[in-house]
Amino acid sequence: MSGNAPKSVIFPFAMMCLGMFIALLDIQIVASSLQEIGGGLSAAQDDISWVQTAYLIAEIIVIPLSGWLTRVFSTRWLFTLSAAGFTLASLLCGAAWSIHSMIVFRALQGLLGASMIPTVFTSAFHFFQGQRRLLAAAVIGVIAAIAPAFGPIAGGWITDTLDWRWLFYVNLVPGLMVATSTALLIDIDRPDLSLLKGADYLGMGLLAIGLGNLEYVLEEGARWNWFSDRTIAICATIAAIAGLLFVWRSLVGANPVVDLRALGNRNFLIGCIVSFITGIGIFSTIYLTPLFLGYVRGFSAWQTGLAMFSLGLAALIGTPFYMVLGRHIDLRWLMMFGLALFGLSMWRFGFITHDWGRNELLWPQIFRGFPQVFAIAPAVTLGLGSLPPERLKYASGLFNMMRNLGGAVGIAVSGAVLNDRTNFHFLRLASTLTPGHGATARLLAGFVRNDSAALGSAAAGHAAALKHLWLLTYREAATLAFADAFHAIMIAFVIAIALVPFMRKTVLAPS
Repeated sequence: MSGNAPKSVIFPFAMMCLGMFIALLDIQIVASSLQEIGGGLSAAQDDISWVQTAYLIAEIIVIPLSGWLTRVFSTRWLFTLSAAGFTLASLLCGAAWSIHSMIVFRALQGLLGASMIPTVFTSAFHFFQGQRRLLAAAVIGVIAAIAPAFGPIAGGWITDTLDWRWLFYVNLVPGLMVATSTALLIDIDRPDLSLLKGADYLGMGLLAIGLGNLEYVLEEGARWNWFSDRTIAICATIAAIAGLLFVWRSLVGANPVVDLRALGNRNFLIGCIVSFITGIGIFSTIYLTPLFLGYVRGFSAWQTGLAMFSLGLAALIGTPFYMVLGRHIDLRWLMMFGLALFGLSMWRFGFITHDWGRNELLWPQIFRGFPQVFAIAPAVTLGLGSLPPERLKYASGLFNMMRNLGGAVGIAVSGAVLNDRTNFHFLRLASTLTPGHGATARLLAGFVRNDSAALGSAAAGHAAALKHLWLLTYREAATLAFADAFHAIMIAFVIAIALVPFMRKTVLAPS
């Protein structure tokens, strides 16, 4: 199947993109339904988050290994096995009988489905040449942008309409379609099982240990007060040691499983950094927005999905604009535009108040969704496109890992900001709520009057009024903390914008 025959590769490429979409969608599809899943499986509160964490840890370990796995099993059979395994694991997740079985099956789902993501990137460079790569990169970029955004929306609707188990059963038909189509239609390379002999298994082990422990620290650190917790401190130490040993092994070894030397290419290095920062932006805002709507506004899963719908729609609308402009404008400037508009959206989110809902979120989410393809697609074209074909497979896994790692770091930092800044703002606000403060005295008197009438007791009314005042103060403190988290994301995008001019211009040959 040649890149010179674009019509013959559109359907198989579309099937691979569908596989990538469902793999990315499943990262966040449970985000708005964790309480329902926990209730259905009688899970403790501390265990519920592992439904998401287990998937992320498994996925982030396998993604950088996908280049080596592709060479061993070939693109066709790795993608087929990944799609089939992901589908089987989805069936097991839907049939889970306890929270522990769910966590195991979710880890299996992430482990088996992870290879579908980077394999699409390398296949696009094989299928398409010249200007057609611009279209392929745009398609990949919009999938990477909208799949996590649509996750909570789809999850909320499915849970409210059907049942949380259908969050996983919906993968069965598309998963089987992808597995069957890729097995029959993909013909890019041949398997080389001889690579199993003499492979750098030590490097793979170090990578798995390092990334697995790092992901655990990032996901659980905020909950357990970071390094004051002994388990978090031990995992962080193991991650640091394993990571350093892996870097050393990859640079001196004869057959490294990840091509770290590709970072010597300026475009690829900056592309990885931009991918990391866009991962922070995409995953952190998808984490923060449903959290705000659920805890501050009290929205249901479906209401949250509706409020976030404009985000995914704006991302889709941005794609044709990018494809047209990308043919005539330097991709570096389009990338700067996308990053700047995303950063502007985070600045606008920084003015969030406790009564923000669907209408107030509309324009900030449009400014966040529309430029996503402008931020992601040029990084693919300029970063991966600057490497020779023989290095693409190994480098693609690293490139994709950076986006997911950025997401993990962004979510962890956002959680820490929310925790610390909520306490900070609460204490600052509470210090002003004294009997001598006129507005406070009037508000409290109104609460006491209403609660005393409702409860039939002055003492009970006074206690209830103090509780109302506490809840009101906490709500405002939490809202200010969300604003701080959005501003922190904005700073990351300012850094990304400053790096883009250092990338070399890449000229796409005519198709």
